[in-house]
Amino acid sequence: MNADLAAAALNLIGTPFRLHGRDPATGLDCVGLVAEAMRCAGFHPVPPGGYGLRALSVDALVPHAGASSLVPVPDDGDVVLARVSPVQAHLLVAAPDGFVHAHAGLGRVTFLPGPLPWPVAREWRVLSERP
Repeated sequence: MNADLAAAALNLIGTPFRLHGRDPATGLDCVGLVAEAMRCAGFHPVPPGGYGLRALSVDALVPHAGASSLVPVPDDGDVVLARVSPVQAHLLVAAPDGFVHAHAGLGRVTFLPGPLPWPVAREWRVLSERP
């Protein structure tokens, strides 16, 4: 787990949820959370746009991970893509003892303790060297 990324994500807990949100002052969605945490940790994210809350495939969004200096790993990723339902993917940031994520139902960024309750579709580790 990248400690800088985890700390940046933990600092965003309580930020309002907003679909396609990219500014903590007005709200973040799960993509915005990952992008803002990466930015605050000194990385240069390239977040996707034009996605919906529900989608059968995330393949069109995956190239943004590589452009954001995220490399795929089989497990223990810094950023995790989980399938919360068959038609909804969700990004989370790994933190000590759990995950930080933008929770639409609660309306804010929150901490999810323990292991994920959903299947993991993909995981990435942030490159330790910032671009």
